[in-house]
Amino acid sequence: MVTKQDSDLLAKVIKFLFWPMAILVMFFLLVPVYIMVKVSLSAPQDILTQHPPFLIHNFTWNHWLKVLKSGNLWLPFQKSFVVATITTVIAIMVAAPAAYVISRMPKKVRYTVILSLFFTRMFPEVGIALPIAVNFIKLNLLDTYTGLILAHLVKVLPFIAWILVGTFETIPEDLEQAAMVDGASRWTALTKVVFPISLSGIAVAAIFTWLESWNEFTYALYLTLSQRSLPLQTYYYVLRGDWFQSAAYSTILTIPVALVTFLLQRYLKSGYLSGAIKG
Repeated sequence: MVTKQDSDLLAKVIKFLFWPMAILVMFFLLVPVYIMVKVSLSAPQDILTQHPPFLIHNFTWNHWLKVLKSGNLWLPFQKSFVVATITTVIAIMVAAPAAYVISRMPKKVRYTVILSLFFTRMFPEVGIALPIAVNFIKLNLLDTYTGLILAHLVKVLPFIAWILVGTFETIPEDLEQAAMVDGASRWTALTKVVFPISLSGIAVAAIFTWLESWNEFTYALYLTLSQRSLPLQTYYYVLRGDWFQSAAYSTILTIPVALVTFLLQRYLKSGYLSGAIKG
């Protein structure tokens, strides 16, 4: 039998170990990113040695300048950014209303629909990308922004719909009913009450969608002939064997990820529902 003293001791141990474990996990997560940035900003003599230093000793922008002046960056960057942004906007516009409807279904029906969404994610990406590419060739969508956006939507819609179903389930129906009692229509209740409260879940879905589209490689490989996306362009740079320019490319690839996450993280707040319902 666990006594109160044992529980208190366990809680103290967990509290004591939390920050050391958190720092250790962050260290292992950030060190690979640091090494990538370090290689992109270091002179060759700092890297091509038997015992390379952990810190940057000979700082240089040469590898970045070669990438920026190569003429192979801006078009792939533009394509990846435009495709990721449009995919995110369309995915949220489609998935948010659908997820709201699913969340208000009876429990058995709701879980059946959610399981059917997950069933679509059971197949490997390669097995889906090939028939999509074949059909897109017939529709003249190969090597186009539209084709890549549609392919990315196939990938992200089921998962973000599941995220948003869980978000809308936490919002009491009493809030909508109270708004409609005050004279609001169903649409007004959704746009003025439900969706603002669900901003946290929508932000999570938007971040996930943007990152998945930005980093997506398989569909870009099948659907691209000349206008490469940035991950695909980075892959070809890695194949060339130039460590320094590959590191610079990879670092550039991560900068928008950090910016988008930083801009949307302010919506990731708890307590949206506190005080919403009284009595």
